[in-house]
Amino acid sequence: MKLWSVAKLDKTKAGEIQSRYELPAIVAMLLQIRNITTKDEIEGFLYNDSFIADPFEIKDMDKAVERINKALDCGEPICVYGDYDADGVTSTALLYSYLETIDANAMYYIPSRETEGYGMNKNAVDKLNERGIKLIITVDNGIAAAQEVAYASSLGIDTVVTDHHMPSGELPKACAVVDLHREDCKSRFKNLSGVGVAFKLIMALEGEYCDTTTLLDNYSDLLNIGTIGDVVELKDENRVFVKHGLESITNTDRPGLQALIKNSGLTGKTVSSTNVSFTIVPRINAVGRLGLSEKSVSLLLTEDYDEAAEISSQLCVDNSERQEIERDILEKIDGIIRRKPSLVNDKIIVIDGENWHQGVIGLIAAKVKEAYGKPAIVISKLGDIAKGSGRSVEGFPLCEAVFACSDLLTHRGGHPMAVGLSLDSENIPAFRRKINEFADNFGKMPYDKINIECKLNPAYINLDLIDSLSLMQPYGAGNPTPVFGLYNMTLKNITPLSANRHLRLTLSRNNIQITAMKFFTSTEEFPYKIGETLDLAVNLDRNEFNGNVSVSVIVKDIKSSDCDTEKLLDSRTNYEDFCRGKQLDRSQLSDLMPDRNDFALLYRYLKSNGGYAFETATLAHMLDNRLSFGKIKVILEAMRELRLIEISEGMKTSKISVLPVNGRVDLESAPIIKKLREVF
Repeated sequence: MKLWSVAKLDKTKAGEIQSRYELPAIVAMLLQIRNITTKDEIEGFLYNDSFIADPFEIKDMDKAVERINKALDCGEPICVYGDYDADGVTSTALLYSYLETIDANAMYYIPSRETEGYGMNKNAVDKLNERGIKLIITVDNGIAAAQEVAYASSLGIDTVVTDHHMPSGELPKACAVVDLHREDCKSRFKNLSGVGVAFKLIMALEGEYCDTTTLLDNYSDLLNIGTIGDVVELKDENRVFVKHGLESITNTDRPGLQALIKNSGLTGKTVSSTNVSFTIVPRINAVGRLGLSEKSVSLLLTEDYDEAAEISSQLCVDNSERQEIERDILEKIDGIIRRKPSLVNDKIIVIDGENWHQGVIGLIAAKVKEAYGKPAIVISKLGDIAKGSGRSVEGFPLCEAVFACSDLLTHRGGHPMAVGLSLDSENIPAFRRKINEFADNFGKMPYDKINIECKLNPAYINLDLIDSLSLMQPYGAGNPTPVFGLYNMTLKNITPLSANRHLRLTLSRNNIQITAMKFFTSTEEFPYKIGETLDLAVNLDRNEFNGNVSVSVIVKDIKSSDCDTEKLLDSRTNYEDFCRGKQLDRSQLSDLMPDRNDFALLYRYLKSNGGYAFETATLAHMLDNRLSFGKIKVILEAMRELRLIEISEGMKTSKISVLPVNGRVDLESAPIIKKLREVF
């Protein structure tokens, strides 16, 4: 369950924007909601297709150009040192291909995620030294490589660092450190991805006669993939990169991208930022998660169509293997949670397992976070050592929480929303306790939210609305696909599709009928019945099939219209805090303390329905909201303790079974009720 949050709209300001720029009402409204309100902001957002700031605004860019030009003049061997994700791969391909065009003596190197880890390492430096490299140019890494840069220097190898990550200590003593997050860097736009910084470097190398338009024509496809893949804000320069790149990818002449588009099922379609994010980026990332990313770089650079087809097919195989590995780990985590449900009562969920593939645990953490609406860290134990990856909810600084546990860690890094860490396996329980102590002291934890732009009358859903919304594209971080709220919709029909993997819902309000897709949900996982009144949070898109064009309504979240998500989540927090021994005030305890009538109400419902097989949170709706969610959880736990029911709750489904009972049961004897009585 997520907190449904409807944006506040200033209708007066939205009206002014609409009339001043002659925009559709929906676009003016979205601009106002997203705080794009000044003349420069609006014109830059809607109409800037080419302006890129002077690269020499970035600190040390002049030094980087000077050292690289020296290497070019002397024919020194240069290595572009990249990273294994989509941003690092495209950064490497972009800079290496540019160096090739100017006849540089260049090679590239991507470290293995499994054996070398992120960034520069001394073994790699040794390999490059053996190959006679005299200059390393890092892309999408290097800002944290002070020791490795010093080691390279001791071998007579210079380094130019280009990166976009936050400095966490002393800067490397490199010939140049090009990173927009340096405190002494005065550049205007700070949110470039690694490939964006690499592009600014080639602009600088082009010098005063740089033709930015031609460079965008040549490289915006790579810029697009890396920028979207790294989930940086699609504003200002990033928006220019992605706008150009979408057109470039759609009409690409790169054999590798042509093959990848074909294998991704995008042939003949207009490529969108969503397509890039969910089809192209995962395939490029998959090979880095499972093997060596050189294959992805080779795909982007090759001029050979047969080689492109072969590599692209392998990337798709790797992506399918990655998905299978994910499913396997998620099943194991589901089992762990069913056996030990107290794990998900923690404010920060920390789950560990043996030999889970380190290349996918970040993706797994994101799915655990999504399922429970809480920060989640997934740790893979490899004997005595363990590595973890975490994802946070908006408003909670997970990186700060991890750093507070530094005494238990051998490595840590990241940013507020995502972290990576290493530790001794024996320290995992202590780490779980300590990071949750940080969360306890943080104050009220933010809830994972679904941000709704506005409530939408279903009568206004048509192709004209979709055409108007296209002005807001491309969508991505900082400019998400708009989510609209369809409230008080009556459920008319439920149709399972694709062997019951997805659902098509038919709904109506005021004689206006719509169909909506609920993906990755089966009929067994869908708790609502025909005739019920529901609220839907939806995306709207254009659907083209067999020459027919229609509006596609895609359900992002769904709830009963009588559900107050904040009240439900507050009640869940009360229950979890009680289970963890936190002191509650009287109103919080009252929210949890059931009486005999409450027990009877829930027990009768379960018995008359043969148990329950949906998310526990929806039970409040089934009982007409006569019980708080916290009371439902307390009653279920008491009935479990008294052997009245069996309950198994996993990440997506739960099952409550009513057991046969002989004789009278003393409800007050349940341990959880006794504990509540003691503190109430």
